[in-house]
Amino acid sequence: MKTAVIKELLEARRARVPIALVSELKSGGERLVRFDEAERDELADQLRRGFRFDESRVVTVNEKEYFIAIHNPPLKLVVIGAVHIAQALIPIATGLNYDVMVIDPRGAFATQDRFPGVTVRAEWPDEVMPQISLDTRSAVVLLTHDPKIDDPALLAALRSQCFYIGALGSKRTHAQRLERFTAKGFTEGQLARIHAPIGLNIGARGAAEIAVAIAAEMTKVLRLGPEVT
Repeated sequence: MKTAVIKELLEARRARVPIALVSELKSGGERLVRFDEAERDELADQLRRGFRFDESRVVTVNEKEYFIAIHNPPLKLVVIGAVHIAQALIPIATGLNYDVMVIDPRGAFATQDRFPGVTVRAEWPDEVMPQISLDTRSAVVLLTHDPKIDDPALLAALRSQCFYIGALGSKRTHAQRLERFTAKGFTEGQLARIHAPIGLNIGARGAAEIAVAIAAEMTKVLRLGPEVT
C-alpha cells in the first residue's frame, strides 16, 4: 500500500469520513472511494452494501475481481437523559460497538457511578451539542420527556446527518413536539426523521425491554435504512 493511500486513510479516520480501499486483484491497482463518492463509482452497489453493513469482501464486476476494504468510523450514540432506560440501553449499545455519551444537566442523575465507562456530561444540551460532530455514523436518543432538555438536542440532530433520531414519549407528546418544531420552520419531511414513539413496536414494558426496542430500531435503520418498514 502506498504511503499516500495510508495518509488519506488516516486522514479520513480522523475526520470520521467513511472510506473504502478498492483493489483490483489481477492488476494490483488501488483507489480510495469516499462515502459521498460511492454512487458515482462503477462498484456503486457493492460499495453501498459495504458501507451499510461494515462489510469488506471480494466482488466480481465485468469479469474483474476486486477486494473492497471498508473503513467506517466508529459508531457514536448520544443519549439525552441520564434515566433508567439509558442505564439499560448503554450496555447494549457498547456491546454493539457504539461510543456513548450521556448528556443531562441534572447532576444528581448524570454521574459516572451510574454510567461507568462512558462519557457523562452534566450540562445542558445546548452547551454540549455544538461541541459534538454528528455525522452519518451517529445516533441521538432523547429520553427525558422534558422539552427544555430534549429540544435543543433534537434541534442539533435535525440539522445534522445523523442516521437515527429517536424520542421517548406518547403519540400526544410527539404531536406537541412536531408542533413546536414546525413553528421553528422544519418541514414535514425533515421531522419524519424522528422515530417516535421510540423503538420498534415489540410490546415493550419496563426500562430493559424499551432499551432492547430502541437498540433494535437503531440497528434496523443503520443496516436497512429509514425507509424500510
